[in-house]
Amino acid sequence: GRGSNMEYITLRHSDLRVSRLCMGGCPMGGYGWGDVQEQELLDAIHTAVDSGVNFFDTADTYGLGQSERTLAKALGPRRRDVVIQTKFGVRAGDGPTRHDNSPAYIRQALEASLRRLNTDYIDIYVMHYWDGVTPPAEIAGTLIDAQKAGKIRYFGLSNVPEAHIADWLPWREHIVGVQYEFSLACRSHEAAFSAAAETLGLNPLTWGSLGQGILTGKYDASSTFGSDDRRSREIYVNFHGEKLLQNLRIVDKLREIAAQTGKSVPACAIRFILDHLPESVVIAGVKRPAQLLSNLEALDWSLDADALQTLDRLSLGG
Repeated sequence: GRGSNMEYITLRHSDLRVSRLCMGGCPMGGYGWGDVQEQELLDAIHTAVDSGVNFFDTADTYGLGQSERTLAKALGPRRRDVVIQTKFGVRAGDGPTRHDNSPAYIRQALEASLRRLNTDYIDIYVMHYWDGVTPPAEIAGTLIDAQKAGKIRYFGLSNVPEAHIADWLPWREHIVGVQYEFSLACRSHEAAFSAAAETLGLNPLTWGSLGQGILTGKYDASSTFGSDDRRSREIYVNFHGEKLLQNLRIVDKLREIAAQTGKSVPACAIRFILDHLPESVVIAGVKRPAQLLSNLEALDWSLDADALQTLDRLSLGG
């Protein structure tokens, strides 16, 4: 039945009960992910809500606001039934893209996101990147004012350098969740997740959970991408050189596990994160309903110890 195979957790420091699969909104920006059709996105969001997914992640910078508008259009009156997190701090569209956490810009960005999301509150307002300049006390103060005004319920952190996690200690009770890139193809932020869990008590929320798609099993050593797709660029290391070959060894193991369990390849890649990182939520970007349904197969079961161990070893380069 509806949502019967979903897993939920209550995020620490909050009363937010969320699905452990969060639908990611970067492809909803419609930019740099190949062919993206609005109707397919709307259908995917409807499918998500109907399936028990009640957690949606977006950002003001995805498609310069388009992702937020699409999410609002799809949700309509169901907005009250879901938890939305959007982000601030990447300033784009007015000169070179840069990080800005100044109180004035936070207030401006918040009003713009509320408008595009067609809502009077944001459940979790996330600092996308720290600008390295604005003191955490000023950022937290601005966000607590927004909280008191009822415009946000909680705030969250994302991509904070590990050395700066402890700077947020005075406001830990206001902070819900921390995001870093994490997948079988990217293990470089594992220590930061641990530090944020130990120091601030934050649930890990993973982005890039399918390695920008390499862990779906759709690609091989000869795959190429058009110029409208960010993955054609060398900076998307998962699709190039030795890193690609290592990823394809992981995918071979995922295919084997998928065959044994009757689950999709991406579901097995997501399950690794859910089992490996305690009380985690996996954010996975989606372009169409079929991808969402495939990702949903990750819920309500566990990898056996042998599979977990083998994937762990392969993904650390062993």
